[in-house]
Amino acid sequence: MIIVDVQDMQEKIGLDEALVRQWAEAMLMELERDEAELSIVFVDDRYIRRLNKQYLGRDRATNVISFPQQEGEGYYGAHLGDIVISVERAEDEASQAGMTFDERLMQLLVHGICHLCGFDHEDVSAERASEMEGVEQAILDKLSRA
Repeated sequence: MIIVDVQDMQEKIGLDEALVRQWAEAMLMELERDEAELSIVFVDDRYIRRLNKQYLGRDRATNVISFPQQEGEGYYGAHLGDIVISVERAEDEASQAGMTFDERLMQLLVHGICHLCGFDHEDVSAERASEMEGVEQAILDKLSRA
């Protein structure tokens, strides 16, 4: 069973929480995680900046932060962790890239989920970073055709 908890803690942009939950469930199925729990929290730039500074030492707003339940290589158990997404960053980035808000939100969500499932792109070999990018793109391609 897949359990996805979606919390919208911002008021700047309206979100379809049911659609986000549907995306997350489909992404987890593509990653063969049919027994998984995760939380997705939507916030504004101010909130994510505080988290970024507190937990990662970066005093700036960012688009997505993943907080895995387990540390280290791989994962254990059904509870994967939490994904925090700034809707303000997502909207700005979508506009700059000439894509829809939903397209950018889907990219950030799959990125966060991949992190929770043990993929990484920071402080790893180019091969590992490329692997994560390939998995993300394959999932996005499949979901965009559905």
